[in-house]
Amino acid sequence: MTTNPLTILIVEDEIITATDIQETLEKAGHKITDIAHTYQEAMATINRSVPDLAIVDIMLEHSSGDGVMVARDLANQYQIPVIYLTASSETETFCRAAETLPAAYLLKPFRHNELAFQVELAYLNRQSQSMQTAQTLFLPINKGLEKIEKRNVLYLLAQGSYVKIYMVDDEKPHLLTMNLGYLAQYFSSADFFRLSRSVLINLNHIARIDGNELLMKSHTSRLSIPEASKTPLIKKLNIVRTR
Repeated sequence: MTTNPLTILIVEDEIITATDIQETLEKAGHKITDIAHTYQEAMATINRSVPDLAIVDIMLEHSSGDGVMVARDLANQYQIPVIYLTASSETETFCRAAETLPAAYLLKPFRHNELAFQVELAYLNRQSQSMQTAQTLFLPINKGLEKIEKRNVLYLLAQGSYVKIYMVDDEKPHLLTMNLGYLAQYFSSADFFRLSRSVLINLNHIARIDGNELLMKSHTSRLSIPEASKTPLIKKLNIVRTR
């Protein structure tokens, strides 16, 4: 099912259930790093191999800590997304689990397709969050990978099958052979605004707005503001209005 196989840790004390989870996820194309039956085993295996994601049961027999403790420590120490898979539907248990900010909370008996889908969504959401918060990017430039600071990007301009990236201190833009729609996902933070289908701007570097045009800092070319984008753009700016 997946085009992006993940490594997954299963924390489950029931052998039959653990095997069922393993078979479901392996059928979906993922790799199981280990099956831990207790808190101690989970912490030991995580030190040997850090997975992309963990499936965690809350009630763990013969364990020094339950699944909530496992999830808390995985999140704090390794920033691993966790999906709870548990028979407990009690409000108190759910509230404890919710404090660890899990990617999902699924009840047993689980549906195989639902588990596979939730695993995919959990990882994609974590990737999306990482892309939004990352301050730097490595771009394929001049047959290598060049590091750029996103805060120094003025704007991105799509031209055919290319995207030009204009930087604060560079006279010439970087030229990338890729689609702006694909590249835009790496600039999805609040600082960036999709001005049009072909232009993505850094709001921090707008120098001036004149009617339906705007000027970016250290750049002489003016960018047109489509009528449909004008109101959403204005709402994102700190504007002092005359009385």
